[in-house]
Amino acid sequence: MCNGGLSKAEPMTDSNHYQIRVEVLTEYLPDQSEPASSRYVFAYTITVSNTGNVPAQLISRHWIITNGDGKVEQVRGLGVVGHQPLLPPGHSFQYTSGCVLETPVGTMKGSYQMTAEDGTQFEAPIDEFVLSMPRVLH
Repeated sequence: MCNGGLSKAEPMTDSNHYQIRVEVLTEYLPDQSEPASSRYVFAYTITVSNTGNVPAQLISRHWIITNGDGKVEQVRGLGVVGHQPLLPPGHSFQYTSGCVLETPVGTMKGSYQMTAEDGTQFEAPIDEFVLSMPRVLH
């Protein structure tokens, strides 16, 4: 597994009330991959933590997925894995999802669109992280 980065939310206001931390762990899934057919499957586990002091709900997601050849795919959708979790201050939500690439290496980045209990909408950025088959990157 590779450890991804940490991200902090960038609120649309100057307040520090709206802070979300995003942690990512990735894993290559050799049993589901078929390198001879250019199919590389990865799992990623994300922990979304409310480090601010206002409850906030994860409404939607936006992913930018880039394979090793530079091909970019964008994915948008409501919630994550069928949920739109409400995160009180100090609480976290963790989920695991997956990504299929045509190359043994790629990256993902994006953001979660959040709505605070007081109605403020803000984005929680997800820093770019690498998806890599073992022993491909040095």
